[in-house]
Amino acid sequence: MKKKAWNIWCENKGLELMDPLIEKSCVSSEVLKCMHIGLLCVQEDAADRPTMSSVVHMLASDNVTVPSPTRPAFSVGRFAIERRSSSPNTMVITLSMK
Repeated sequence: MKKKAWNIWCENKGLELMDPLIEKSCVSSEVLKCMHIGLLCVQEDAADRPTMSSVVHMLASDNVTVPSPTRPAFSVGRFAIERRSSSPNTMVITLSMK
């Protein structure tokens, strides 16, 4: 689904990704702006990601130039968290790739 979402974005059809339940209660240009900034935040190279202050500035401003995102890196696995407890005050957490 993630690759499909990227393809929809690239076809300038980003609004197709929006939940239809909120369609009438939001401004389409603001939704697209948030998607655009969100894509910048998940760039594969951390150096290409905006700082939080830049994100706030981009969200707050209507006349800032927002760079074009490149295809983001997608995780191919899922993390599973297993919680075990041997006593009420102790918890062991094990992370594994699924």
